[in-house]
Amino acid sequence: MIASYGRLLTAVCALASTAAAVAPLEVKGKDFVNSKTNDRFQIIGVDYQPGGESGFSSKNDPLSNGDICLRDAALMQRLGLNTIRVYNLDPNLNHDKCASIFNAAGIYMILDVNSPLSNGALNRGKPWTSYNDKYYEQVFGVIEAFKTFNNVLGFFAGNEVINEDATYSTPKYVRAVVRDMKEYISKHADRDIPVGYSAADVRDILMDTANYFECELKNSTSSRADFFGLNSYSWCGDSNFEKSGYDTLTEDFSNATLPIFFSEYGCNKVKPRKFTEVQALYGKEMTQAFSGGLVYEWTEEDNKYGIIKAEKDGSVKTLVDYDNFRSELNKLDMKQVMASNGTQTSVKPKTCSPDIIVDKKFYNAWDLPEAPSKVSDMINKGLSDAPSGKWVKVEATTIPNKVIDKDGKTISDVKFEILSTDTSNSPSTRSGTSSSSSESSSNAAVPNGPPSLALGGVGGLFMLLASLL
Repeated sequence: MIASYGRLLTAVCALASTAAAVAPLEVKGKDFVNSKTNDRFQIIGVDYQPGGESGFSSKNDPLSNGDICLRDAALMQRLGLNTIRVYNLDPNLNHDKCASIFNAAGIYMILDVNSPLSNGALNRGKPWTSYNDKYYEQVFGVIEAFKTFNNVLGFFAGNEVINEDATYSTPKYVRAVVRDMKEYISKHADRDIPVGYSAADVRDILMDTANYFECELKNSTSSRADFFGLNSYSWCGDSNFEKSGYDTLTEDFSNATLPIFFSEYGCNKVKPRKFTEVQALYGKEMTQAFSGGLVYEWTEEDNKYGIIKAEKDGSVKTLVDYDNFRSELNKLDMKQVMASNGTQTSVKPKTCSPDIIVDKKFYNAWDLPEAPSKVSDMINKGLSDAPSGKWVKVEATTIPNKVIDKDGKTISDVKFEILSTDTSNSPSTRSGTSSSSSESSSNAAVPNGPPSLALGGVGGLFMLLASLL
């Protein structure tokens, strides 16, 4: 009994200093849904890699600097975003502040588990040489670092691993990584965090790639991907639904049985980018096949895809692409965007078989490699001595950074807003769309525990204890 009260006291202490913003998302059929309200969720996001790949190291990654995260989260709130994707993470760094900040902002995170550092990714040319315990220290390390946070939408097991340069058997190794990640999560996380794959838009093998990860494999259902991302840049300038090939993609994925979304989009062959594809992506036709997308990318790097420019002195300039993207997002009918129907959540996957693979050059067997013995030990026992993330208090609402627009004029309305419980950020509003009636708090974090309970001194403490007993 003493132990039980100890756990209760721990929960009380955590909840007394924190409050939840977003509710965890789940996968139902071809939709992401809010686990508390069962409402459909559409990704409206951006790929977040400040500094690019060259800015990543064992001492710094995109989610290790709380001041930068606070600045960027405030600008993302102003834009109306609800999701970020982060490519490169070092599991040994502390990400608690950034994860808690994005949670408080009503912004979910999709995290890649691979990195460009040594032993950080599968070798697409010889995957069997890198499918080992050293690689899984990175993979499981990222899971350990972020499994606590309810605003983790999911993990990417790979990004464009399967392409023209990949060896024939690469797909089975990537699907094995999906399996191993899902088994690790089932044993060591408090919820089933979705795991998926991000594919290049190589049309010759795109549907074969999707079918390979989407189908259900007898005796190994845990290896099936939970979602599928597509990096597509086919809509350039003032294109349209047909010219861009969006009509073909929509038809191809109309019968998908898992959530499909653009994990990268935003062609920059025509500058400035107008983002007119936003109206198509979130229109009635495409939302029956797609679950939104993430614009590439947040900060301006050498490749000229950024929508903001971060200066060395900490100041920020919003580029014309930022304004154009914001303008298009503010035109959206969010009620229609988030609408769903019962058939989307009740679809069932096909059984894996060679006849679902069309291209003869694409791997058409599901003889997945067994996890190496050391990796199996990690799955069963957990990754020893791995840093595990925890919620921290978020109080700051004013960002110290100077923000200017494309014309050099100061933007004065940039302020970080801590959203109320179970709320995600959305376009056209600073406060997002709430899915519960709980009030806003000056702090933000831990979603686990009894929701919507205001703690008020000793009375609130006893109310919480009573609700838990």
